[in-house]
Amino acid sequence: MQPLFPRDPPASVCLLRLSAIGDTCHVVPVLRSLQQAWPQTRMTWVIGKLESKLMKDLSGVDFIVFDKKSGAEGYRAYRRAMRGRRFDLLMHMQLALRASLLAALTPARIKLGFDRARAREAQWLVTTERIAPHSREHVLDSFFGFAARAGVSQRILRWDIPVPEDARRWALEAIPDDQPTLVVSPCSSHALRNWHAAGYAAVADHAVQAHRMRVLICGGPSELERRTGAEIEARMRSPAVNLVGRDTLPGFLATLERARVLLSPDSGPAHMGTAAGVPVIGLYAATNPQRTGPYLSRPFCVDRYDAAARQFLGRPASEIPWTTKIERPGVMDLITVDAVIERLDAVLRGDAGTNARNREDCRP
Repeated sequence: MQPLFPRDPPASVCLLRLSAIGDTCHVVPVLRSLQQAWPQTRMTWVIGKLESKLMKDLSGVDFIVFDKKSGAEGYRAYRRAMRGRRFDLLMHMQLALRASLLAALTPARIKLGFDRARAREAQWLVTTERIAPHSREHVLDSFFGFAARAGVSQRILRWDIPVPEDARRWALEAIPDDQPTLVVSPCSSHALRNWHAAGYAAVADHAVQAHRMRVLICGGPSELERRTGAEIEARMRSPAVNLVGRDTLPGFLATLERARVLLSPDSGPAHMGTAAGVPVIGLYAATNPQRTGPYLSRPFCVDRYDAAARQFLGRPASEIPWTTKIERPGVMDLITVDAVIERLDAVLRGDAGTNARNREDCRP
């Protein structure tokens, strides 16, 4: 496909990706790539209210925050925010009806969306151009497809999300010295993607006893997260610090920057770990780590997705649609404690792959 801007960069670009935390983390290296290739282009990002708390200090970006809980008033506010604006290019990077409605309300000369096969949730109705079709790629790679279609082929795998000083102080209190620290972030917002507390406790005990690690249990303020964190702490034989519900998104990111390893299911924190440059041991059975795993830590993941497909769907993963979620009761029980401990030991030995944050030039 011919690039949309083969010679002269656009004067203005609007990125439309509201949520969730993990997917907005995927947008950042695409933004960095655009900024490096087109330093004079004005960048705007339409983002969700929660996600903006993490991204709001990114340099060179004008944020328009949309609160999906605000109902009709949110769309009226968005229309007001768009008065007097017109973009050369809108990158509509979200498959959701609310996002497509916002795209329709965004004045842009070119509106770029996914290829027709992937342009669900009415996206194809509100876009004028499409990215190159691909059927089996990571979400972050699909976002880079927008940059490539626009005319930027070099991929900059750099995040550098700014961290406020109060968040750095919080992280320094959580990890005050150089003792290697395992951060356990046990909960996804999708409950059927979550592993059991007994497993997390066993792995955390191994980290303390075999590797002399500090263990932090982290999470948001929801009842599920508080209950899970408390159960992990109660099941452990070794001491742990339970920070569930006590930090902020920037504080958690700063903590990850000081950590040695993050243990997490398929969740936003797993992708924050990639942004922070920490190896992520991802726990995957309900979802496909080759599509949604922590981008630079996929060799570290415990991958039972194919086993789940065979057990629950009667077919290997290679024969089911790429986006299939196997969110069934008991699916995460396919992940064993021994398998997670093996990954932790390998990461700490340095032989499970290479975490490559800030890899400046990464071509597909």
